[in-house]
Amino acid sequence: MSTMSPDAANASASVPAAAAAAAPPGRRRLGRIAAGMALLLLMALPLLPVPEFWITQANYIGMFSLVVLGLVLLTGVAGLTSFGQAAFVGLGAYATALLSSRYGMSPWLGLLAGLTVTLVVALVLGWITLRMSGHYLPLATIAWALSLNYTIANLEVLGKYDGILGVPALSFFGISLADGRSIYYLIWLCALLGAVAVRHLLDSRPGRAIRALGGATVMAEAMGVSTFRYKVVVFLLAALLASVSGWLFAHVQRTVNPSPFGLRMGIEYLFMAVVGGVSSVWGAFVGAGVFKIIEDQLKELLPRLLGSNGNFEIIVLGVVLVLMLKYAPKGLWPAARLLTARWGAAKTGADTGVGVGVGVGVGAGAAPLAEVPAPSLLPRRPRPAKGGPLLKVDRLRKQFGGLVAVNDVSFTLHAGDIMGLIGPNGAGKSTTFNLISGVLPATSGRIELAGTPITGWPSRRIARLGLSRTFQHVKMIPDMTVLENVALGAYLRGRSGTLKAMLRLDRAEERQLLAEAQRQLGRVGMQHHLHELAGNLAMGPQRLMEIARALCSDPTLLLLDEPAAGLRLKEKQALADVLRQLRREGLSILLVEHDMDFVMGLTDRIVVMEFGTRLMEGTPQEVQDSPAVRAAYLGTEH
Repeated sequence: MSTMSPDAANASASVPAAAAAAAPPGRRRLGRIAAGMALLLLMALPLLPVPEFWITQANYIGMFSLVVLGLVLLTGVAGLTSFGQAAFVGLGAYATALLSSRYGMSPWLGLLAGLTVTLVVALVLGWITLRMSGHYLPLATIAWALSLNYTIANLEVLGKYDGILGVPALSFFGISLADGRSIYYLIWLCALLGAVAVRHLLDSRPGRAIRALGGATVMAEAMGVSTFRYKVVVFLLAALLASVSGWLFAHVQRTVNPSPFGLRMGIEYLFMAVVGGVSSVWGAFVGAGVFKIIEDQLKELLPRLLGSNGNFEIIVLGVVLVLMLKYAPKGLWPAARLLTARWGAAKTGADTGVGVGVGVGVGAGAAPLAEVPAPSLLPRRPRPAKGGPLLKVDRLRKQFGGLVAVNDVSFTLHAGDIMGLIGPNGAGKSTTFNLISGVLPATSGRIELAGTPITGWPSRRIARLGLSRTFQHVKMIPDMTVLENVALGAYLRGRSGTLKAMLRLDRAEERQLLAEAQRQLGRVGMQHHLHELAGNLAMGPQRLMEIARALCSDPTLLLLDEPAAGLRLKEKQALADVLRQLRREGLSILLVEHDMDFVMGLTDRIVVMEFGTRLMEGTPQEVQDSPAVRAAYLGTEH
């Protein structure tokens, strides 16, 4: 770890080709060849002399995959379990069936109508139910799935339980898509475009924010991300993908009724996602294919074996799911990728990283970043004048019931200073950090940042003013690379949204964000870990990664919660050099730390806390000489 001048740091801002290549070239070539062969087979299937049954199967797999892709985003990535996706399939199907069969309108207008209705309904449902957490959210999805299905089944205009008959076939520029082989290409075009769009989204600025929803929401909010907004976004995207599937379903079946859009089908879609790999884009196709083929084969085979009719396939599928959860908990696609990677490593003697290929495939756009010139630097916020009051904390108080964790604490941090916040365990230091950064609301008191009152503000709003922080217990996204974790810190420095990411129109900005992330990783000595999974790092490097992520937001005030914990002596010394360099660049720092040598040799002023109160404030020498401080730490004044 070493300090780096601004000019030297800027010069290293481009992503080198060696660092960008996350996988060995041979494995990447093999993957491209396999993908190309699969695509060619997919395109040629209707032209081959295969039975019509398998064309029909392939059509249903394509339609199911669209719904499961939405669940990959919603459940696998964002961690929001939904049993109600079949209801959105029904909205898309009924909208086009009603308009095209009853009112003679074009099925393509039916697609637009279905997407519009689905968008409105999903927006209302998402706004209400996504505020829930834990088991309440899936229960809420079950409730509205049942309600929507019941409503559809009892509306006279929709034919009640008989549904709508005589839905016309699709046509494209006069070409009829009435038979399975002709509509096959449209179904799979929609499915593959959906998969590519989801991959593009996850490999982007909003994609990193979405991936934080699965267990790192506190950290994401501290980086300026509105996690509720992104929950709504993925909920809407999943609903719209399901609606497209419903539109296709209506024109393939040529009739619609409530049965395929009930709760049972919603559970089966979730089953497909789990089987294929709930966090894997291509696992959506594997799960849909395996489920559809096995279910149909079991419907034929089991009655013959058992000598009676019945839905016995449900029992077998349930057993399969239990075995899946035990032996391949991440799904079939990730398990196959991992086995392939290990086989390739055994053949070449290479060492594969833990978790190779088990995620969503994010980072696929990393390699091309090296093929362009070094990007321009991101805009930097102005630094406040040195010596002026930057952070003012006045009689700050936090109560948890009858426990007073922070009791009327006051201090002022001046611009360009490094201030330490020390005290014994349980003194209230980290709670004070959480109050300042908006993670916790204050019971009373006042906080000002650069003259702006921020008391009661959420952390994402405070982050916009230039405050960034690390956490006492490292918060990260383990299955994202180090580079991607750090790039999340630059979220507020980008502007590209969800649609631009899905259409791949954000690449120039993405190169800048990743280059800035690499620059900050180089600053803390982590430049050799760019494409390593963050969850594979030891505690010390994880803390350095957190510091780089906080620096990536270009803060004016940096809050470091125990930054030296887990670091070796030379790493601590190098980190102190980095922090001094940042101070010379005009950055102000407030840190909590238990290593007194680290604190005393670095800070300008120190606030000592004990039992939630401010014991004293002074220079490092004044704190060292204070009998009250020695008593707080050692229990005696001698």
